[in-house]
Amino acid sequence: MGFVLAFGVVSMLADVVYEGARSITGPFLATLGASAVMVGFITGFGEAVALVLRLGTGPLADRTRKYWPLTIAGYALTVIAVPLMALASSLWQASALVIMERFGKAVRTPARDTMLSHAGADMGRGKAFAIHEALDQSGALLGPLLVGLMVAVSGFQLGFGVLAIPGAAALVAVILLRRSAPDPGRYDTHSVNEAAPAPGRARVRVPLPARFWWYSAFTAVSMFGFSTFGVISYHLEVQSVMPSALIPVTYAVSMGAAALAALASGVLYDRIGLRGLLIALPLTAAVPFLSFSTTPVLVWAGAVVWGAALGIHESTLRAAVADLVPAATRGTGYGIFTAIYGIAWLTGSTIIGALYSASLTGLILFTVGTQLVALIAFIPLLKTVPTQGPAT
Repeated sequence: MGFVLAFGVVSMLADVVYEGARSITGPFLATLGASAVMVGFITGFGEAVALVLRLGTGPLADRTRKYWPLTIAGYALTVIAVPLMALASSLWQASALVIMERFGKAVRTPARDTMLSHAGADMGRGKAFAIHEALDQSGALLGPLLVGLMVAVSGFQLGFGVLAIPGAAALVAVILLRRSAPDPGRYDTHSVNEAAPAPGRARVRVPLPARFWWYSAFTAVSMFGFSTFGVISYHLEVQSVMPSALIPVTYAVSMGAAALAALASGVLYDRIGLRGLLIALPLTAAVPFLSFSTTPVLVWAGAVVWGAALGIHESTLRAAVADLVPAATRGTGYGIFTAIYGIAWLTGSTIIGALYSASLTGLILFTVGTQLVALIAFIPLLKTVPTQGPAT
């Protein structure tokens, strides 16, 4: 528990940085001349980089066991890229920094999640990932509020620049945590022999199970209809739904909802398994009705709904992967899962950006349709995946 809480603090500080930046990315790109389709593509491409490149960083973590160096390097890339956005004066510069920040997430996340999965072996992985995500999202709540204040004072540049401070704190915190817990694998008494074979003994390649692939397909379909916040915030800016300084506050509300949803869905997952994830589908389907409205009260409600869906995706979905994949190939499993997840989100967000410019009705039909297909795809999982607590 101490390790999970400490890593939660590291992620909280890092989230102040990159979630603070993400809260204004859409409006900032708009000021540099980006269209809705471009915002959808750039933010979607950034998410794809963060997720798809784990196809390489996941196996790298498994092969080298350099979990801490990969984690620290990933955090360093993120906390350097974000403050530099204060100096970006063209669309290509800003886009490159958005992608650099997301690349940092690709580097660190498989290694970090593998360490967290070991820490959650006895306490319950749903609980471990939920606690970590809740702390993580508390930073995602504070970051946009800080950025919103800075934007109100002096514009987007100060909003990005101030994030250098929590970024430096995040790096110090993760280095200190590495010194206090150099080998998190020792927490996992269930799979310690599989995760760390005796010296000189060849590691046996364990294939990923069929239910893992089906679960990944279900997740991809559900993410296909999930808009990035970049497109939502672009809408709020270009339609003048609210002042620019309030847009980060809506993102902060989303992150607060994500933290609460992560905790609730984590507990539910440990009790009833994957069935608890179904709530994410109607939440996602409701997003375009609310977040793409021009009525402020509906937009605020949409912030809560979008954040709750994101919290479920980013916490409990990760916990389920750990229970579907053998410990020896868990980093690889996370890499493949998030790559599929990211490709779906990139494609879907680009389509949503294009539909936003062409037809709001088409956007709504697209989103609702993808969630219905995801619901159908989920049915086989009820027959193949255990539905009571985490697997050992």
